[in-house]
Order: sequence, then structure tokens, then C-alpha cells
Amino acid sequence: MSNNKVLLLEDDTLFAESLVDLLEDEEWEVTHIVNGQEVLNITFKESFDIYLLDINVPLIDGITLLKELRDADDNTPAIFLTSHKEKEMLERGFLSGADDFLTKPFDLDELIFRINAILRRTKKNNKECIDLLCHDEIHKTIFYDKKELELSQKEYGLLLLLMQHSNKAVPKELILEELWSSSQSGSNGVIRVYINRLKQLLPKVKIENIRGFGYKLVS
Repeated sequence: MSNNKVLLLEDDTLFAESLVDLLEDEEWEVTHIVNGQEVLNITFKESFDIYLLDINVPLIDGITLLKELRDADDNTPAIFLTSHKEKEMLERGFLSGADDFLTKPFDLDELIFRINAILRRTKKNNKECIDLLCHDEIHKTIFYDKKELELSQKEYGLLLLLMQHSNKAVPKELILEELWSSSQSGSNGVIRVYINRLKQLLPKVKIENIRGFGYKLVS
């Protein structure tokens, strides 16, 4: 399973370096960014497990940034790391969608404890399971019998579609519409190849062929 991905927004270079070292010692993958606008740009392209956000940063401050992310349905957990101590700022931080708040200077071990607590809770809440299959929405991965599957983009999309409609027949037309763009070549034969591949990967999972219509994941 991949390491936790942390996005750190901090414009104090020395402090940021100490945090990056701390987080990387935990074998987490850290992306360090110094202004709020760049965070907005990167989060539209990449997903992260947790955001660590300073408030007073260039271009877009941390509170405004988090509110924009929440308004865009980005529910990635977030902790504010800030020198602000006033209750009004604390209230604004939580109202913008923060999960936690640490006031500088803080104990670095406490930061790790709080991150781990949030990740345990959110990963549990963001994993949807159907029998032996579990979908991890944050990482965009699917587990079979507690082991992460190595899937191509089309295999992942097809299996997820079947899981989302478990015990219901999914029409071939819907599969083609969801997984193949108008510029790509999709056909019933291509779908059948991917279905057979999934059956090989999932020997204990029943995927039925609904003749002349589509496929159904039976749970």
C-alpha cells in the first residue's frame, strides 16, 4: 500500500524543512508549498491524505484556501499550524472546514499523534466494502481480500462501476459511456476482455453475464 501523502503549506523555510524531515522520518510522502494559489493548482491534479496549512501565507491565506477547497467538495482532512492564538481565528479556522488546530510553537510528537488519529478515522470512513472488495476513495484503489489490486485505469473504472451497482445489471451502453470517450475505440468485445481479466483477479467474486444486456456483480 502506498505511503501517506501530506501536503504542507508553509512559507517559513526553516520551519518547513524541520516539518518535512519529521514527516519523511515517518515514511510519508511530503509536498511542500509556500503559497495558497499553488495549493489550489496542485490539488486539482493530485490527491493527498492530509493537508497541513499555515494561515498567513502569500496569495491565498490558509483559511480562504480551505474554504475554497471545501466548496469544491474536497474533504481531505486538514490541520492548521499557526501562530494565531485568538479565539476568533480559531473559530474561523474550524468554520472553514478544519479538522484540527495546532498553535506554534507545538510539540512535534503531538503533531504526529494528531495526524495519525485523523488518518485512522478518515481512512475507516472513506473505505466502502462489498464482501471481499473494498474501495478506498482517497487513494482511488480497490482491495480484494485485504490486498490492494494492481489495476489498469479501465479495470479500476469497470470494477468500481460494478461495485456501485452491485446486485444490479449494468448495461453495456453505460459501461462504454462511462469508460470510453467518443475518441476511443470501445466495443462489447473489449468490455468482455476486461470482464474476463477481472474474473481472473477475483476468483471468489461472482460477476454474471446478463446475456444481451450487460454484467452484474453479485454480493
